[in-house]
Amino acid sequence: MASLLTPYLSFRDTARPALEFYQQVFGGELTINTFGEYGMADGDAAGHVMHGQLETPSGYTLMAADTPPGMDVAEGSAITVCLSGDDVDDLRRFFAGLAEGGTVTMPLEKQMWGDEYGACTDKFGVSWMANIAVPEG
Repeated sequence: MASLLTPYLSFRDTARPALEFYQQVFGGELTINTFGEYGMADGDAAGHVMHGQLETPSGYTLMAADTPPGMDVAEGSAITVCLSGDDVDDLRRFFAGLAEGGTVTMPLEKQMWGDEYGACTDKFGVSWMANIAVPEG
């Protein structure tokens, strides 16, 4: 098996709705396990996400979890997730879905290097950018 690089997003306590939102945007199979399922059955954290994974039809894997009580989490600003490729329709649809309820910081439009590029912050505070490669010629 080759090595993979997979974004793993941390949330205070909104990993489940964030993962469900990403599933609506990207489609795919969502698996969620809670702290309670792994033996942390007492307290508020029992129902929180210990491990969530979304496998999409486009080949993306996105992982996320809630931060257990007593641990710090820096919301959103520590990472930007980049979507790139040449599937214009999918990437435009993904960008529009991620921007829904969030903030577009740079509209998805043609850039000086020839590709379409845009950036947004979704409604969960996660930064995203999309770069749609324009075929040469």
